[in-house]
Amino acid sequence: MRAFAAALARAAAGSPLADDEALALADADLAPSELRAAAAAARDRAFERTVTFSPKVFLPLTNLCRNRCDYCSFRRSPGDEGEWTMRPDEVDACLDGAAARGCGEALFCLGDTPEAAFGAYRRTLASFGRASTLDYLHFAAERALARGLLPHTNAGLLDGEAMMRLRAVNVSLGLMLENVSPRLCQPGMPHHRAPDKRPDKRLAMIDEAGRLHIPFTTGILVGIGETRRERIESLLAIRRLHRAHGHIQEVIVQNFRAVDGVRLARVPEPDEATVTDAIALARLILDPEVSLQAPPNLNPSSTEALLAAGINDFGGISPLTPDYINPRHPWPHLDELAAATARAGFALRPRPPIYDRFVDQRWLDPALHAPTRAVQARFAAVTRPSQLAPARARAAVGQ
Repeated sequence: MRAFAAALARAAAGSPLADDEALALADADLAPSELRAAAAAARDRAFERTVTFSPKVFLPLTNLCRNRCDYCSFRRSPGDEGEWTMRPDEVDACLDGAAARGCGEALFCLGDTPEAAFGAYRRTLASFGRASTLDYLHFAAERALARGLLPHTNAGLLDGEAMMRLRAVNVSLGLMLENVSPRLCQPGMPHHRAPDKRPDKRLAMIDEAGRLHIPFTTGILVGIGETRRERIESLLAIRRLHRAHGHIQEVIVQNFRAVDGVRLARVPEPDEATVTDAIALARLILDPEVSLQAPPNLNPSSTEALLAAGINDFGGISPLTPDYINPRHPWPHLDELAAATARAGFALRPRPPIYDRFVDQRWLDPALHAPTRAVQARFAAVTRPSQLAPARARAAVGQ
């Protein structure tokens, strides 16, 4: 235990756990309070007592997806109840509403490679005058920029050419690693019917994004049958990619939430102790400059516990659109979230979807500097979240 204490002390002081130290924690009988205290100290050293969020609009351009993850309630096939592809006028309406409510981020999210699986979807794109999903994403991002919103896109697996085209109209891109273990892709496991969730494919895209100098968001998913060691191995894989390129701006620790109608509907959700353990491990493994976030809507009664475990960010929160991936879990009201963070000794502040250290010629397309600086300046003037928009627009989901 003395060796663990020394390793945690170094991590708390800003030197992340070495690979062997992190892996040794997988089976260590260490008091959770020791782990969380070290993680909180590491967070305070890197980010002080400010916790951030990104005011966003969530635009799910399509929920058509060729993957069939056992925990996902988002994906559909053509003809399924609830399937959709947003029309251009719907995109414009959402963006107009987001601009009016003071948002800074336009999050574009969709199913993995829908064109590869569905002819009906290809015909829908053609009816919009678009030859591909990539064309439609580029168009939608341009519409966002015209309204002063900064696009961030999570479109599943993309090759380098696609990422470079999106880089011209997006300040950042994202792809959840979820887990690095191929075991989760075996028969009977949650990624078996999801060809785009193979870890080697996802690691390759994250690596390529770094080579292309694209600020990037990734993360792990907790509670889908993975072990503690597999979570640690996934975090170490993310760290290796970041150390190779310096491009990981934030890592999400997202917990599985069960929903009716999916294969994992009756699987127990990870409890608060499991989630905060994963957060603390992430903070102690990741390099200090990498932001660490957990979604507050998936942990509505655990805000102070999340902060105590080492997060410094709540991710995107929308005053306009629901969390389409987890629609049963509404975003928190910003005034309530600000009060909870204040009780824990933190100040809640808005941020753009690109972190400040990436706003330079190496990481950001020159055409995006002016709109990014405008959002930075607007958010710098906000001293409390409720200043983002008029009172009538400051509401929970759907209001």
